[in-house]
Parts: sequence; structure tokens; C-alpha cells
Amino acid sequence: MLERVHEHIVSELGQSARTDTIFVVTAVVFNLVVLGINSAVAGEAANGGDVTGDTILGVLIVVSLIINTIAVAALYVGQGTRNKLLEGLLAMYRDNEVAQYYDVALLTNYGRRYWLFTGVIVCLALTGIVVPLIIRMS
Repeated sequence: MLERVHEHIVSELGQSARTDTIFVVTAVVFNLVVLGINSAVAGEAANGGDVTGDTILGVLIVVSLIINTIAVAALYVGQGTRNKLLEGLLAMYRDNEVAQYYDVALLTNYGRRYWLFTGVIVCLALTGIVVPLIIRMS
């Protein structure tokens, strides 16, 4: 039975990692696409375009904020899930006297990784918003 629980926890960790990867990749690609679209729209609006360009720019900025907030929240939830699963795994290892083979510092490293992922998403989101606004105002 213990082996089945171990397999289940490891399987859940893999699923959590895949889900986190999907959110990070989606947010990065989305931000790069929005940066391109917003920059083009802002350039047109700055060259005497109509109100439509400003409206599109505004809508994409709002959608960008929403999508990136969801991605960061998903990473936060994923981090909590990973921590709970790893704490359960560590408890199982301690109970079976094999905990010395798993470095507890990995928990800290995973936490740092989530902060780095979040940083990338936030930086790209800000770039996708600020750069087009600079283009629009020039």
C-alpha cells in the first residue's frame, strides 16, 4: 500500500509540474504576442489613427492584466500543491527511515523557482503594457 501512495504522490507532482509549465509558457507567449499587437496598434494610433486603435490598446491592456493575474495565481496554487505533496513525501521518507536521501533544501529551491517564473511573467506583462504606451505617447 505504501508503494501505491508513493506512486500517487509522485504522479501528482508530475501533473503539477506539467500544469505549471503550461501556465508559464502560455503567459510568456501571450505577453509576447500582446507586445507585438499593442506596439503595432500604438504606432498606428500615434501616427494619427482613430479612436479604434486606442480602444484596442486599452482592451488588450486590461486582458493582459487579467491573464497575467490568473497565471501568477495559478503558479501560487501550484506552489502550495507542490509543497504539500513534497511534505507528505518527506514524512513518508522519515517514517521509513530513508529521508536522508532527499535534501530538504529542495523545498526552498522549488520556492525560488516559482518566484523566478512569476518574475518573468510580470516583467513580460509590464513590457507588453509599458512599451506600447511609450510608442503611443511619442
